[in-house]
Amino acid sequence: MSSLITGFPLAVRILLATVAGGLTVLAFAPFSFYPVAILSLALFYELLSRSTPREGFPVGWGFGIGLMGFGIFWVRISLNEYGNMAPWLAYLMTALLIVGAALYYGIVGALTARLSDGPRASGPLLAFPAVWVLTEWLRGWLFTGFPWLTIGYTQIDAPLAGFAPIAGVYGIGLVLALGAGLLWCLVHWRGRGRYAALAGLVLIWLVGTALKSIEWTESDGEGFRATVVQANIPQSLKWDPDARIPNLRAYLALTRENWDSDLILWPETAIPDFLHEVQDAFIRPLAKEARAQGAELVIGIPVMDLETRAYFNALISIGTVEDSYRKRHLVPFGEFIPLKNWLGPIARAFEVPMSDFSAGAAARPLLRVGEHLAGVSICYEDVFPAEVIEALPEAAYLINVSNDAWFGDSLAPHQHLEMARMRALENERWLLRSTNTGISAILDHRGKILGSVPPFERGAFSSEVQQRRGATPFVYLGNRLALGLALLMLVSYRLPAFRRRPPTIRSCPVKGHREK
Repeated sequence: MSSLITGFPLAVRILLATVAGGLTVLAFAPFSFYPVAILSLALFYELLSRSTPREGFPVGWGFGIGLMGFGIFWVRISLNEYGNMAPWLAYLMTALLIVGAALYYGIVGALTARLSDGPRASGPLLAFPAVWVLTEWLRGWLFTGFPWLTIGYTQIDAPLAGFAPIAGVYGIGLVLALGAGLLWCLVHWRGRGRYAALAGLVLIWLVGTALKSIEWTESDGEGFRATVVQANIPQSLKWDPDARIPNLRAYLALTRENWDSDLILWPETAIPDFLHEVQDAFIRPLAKEARAQGAELVIGIPVMDLETRAYFNALISIGTVEDSYRKRHLVPFGEFIPLKNWLGPIARAFEVPMSDFSAGAAARPLLRVGEHLAGVSICYEDVFPAEVIEALPEAAYLINVSNDAWFGDSLAPHQHLEMARMRALENERWLLRSTNTGISAILDHRGKILGSVPPFERGAFSSEVQQRRGATPFVYLGNRLALGLALLMLVSYRLPAFRRRPPTIRSCPVKGHREK
């Protein structure tokens, strides 16, 4: 196979990389065929190991276009169907996002091709995993970050999930890329080298399995009963003034059916009016009713600062205690328009309701709900692991509210729930998730879905929730462990032990190397 790929022209290698990237989407939710991830990464490295750095960039770019093209094409729905953007412009903007996000994989391709040296161990076992993870992290940080489809999420139900409480999703990605490199070595090397690669693969999976049995945190007192509600309000009606009373009645009906719960959670911007506009007529009477029932309510609602006229995407808790949290990490072009004065006509093409939010200034994402603190995130915030851990170890559990109705019946709600599951596992905290149209769910501290409300159905799900105390290593180390290891691997790849060829190699002429 290697000799066949070596003889392929660049255009064919780019096409193969694009196919490999597209197939990688099958490893993410809702498909969750997690072995596909390591196979596609191994094929990606094979294509890069046979490329020059100049060739590596378009090969990597092709992989990224396949991954992003199939994985986030649903962005078009929010722009066209709900953002009132002309179809041709929505497709164009989505294509630009896909091509732009794919550039990061072009960087992976160029650097990996530059650092790889034929069949030597330094390329697949050091350079490729390190460059992959560092570039993924860069994508999740630069320009406010876009960490969607980070490869580690594919392993949430796999043995490698055991690394999550230690090194987070990027740590899983590092181990997964290393596993792909070992798989490549298993195919290419002979003799002792092949046995060593096989032993490395087995060891990674055994360690991951063993780590899954470790609990880094412990239960804290008695549990409580929680309910997540999903009113399934169509996005086209969510901000319609004529539909507000029926929409609120739907939430009230779901809530009153579950007054036996200690906590009831409503989704993001469940009330589409500013808090001060409905404080007296709706919120105070509802809080009084909740107190009478001995329950706490957490509700998504916009909040305006009456002095500055700035407004925020917020969560409020009402019942025995009142508190609020204002979203800190906003979605570009969804909640605010970056460089609005410079973008001109493009900025005016977005007709998203309330698309000029301000960012909250809270030091930590905590919300007091009754007697306990919850770590909270609103929509997009839960895809940033370094921000979620800021609520720990004080948070007894996690809350996420969202409105994935923007993306219709697509892959997006399933992918978003998968990311929420990883946050629960990284922090070993139960997570309550309420969304407008789905997928609302309650997750345990292992990221397991205890139950959910199906997408595009009106309903609620209730479960006993266990508060926890303590912290995982990831809470203290954050992304620093995965990034530090990746940097160490880059520094080490020139060491003689990794520069030598394995004892016996099945190789073919590559970049001037002679076959031994």
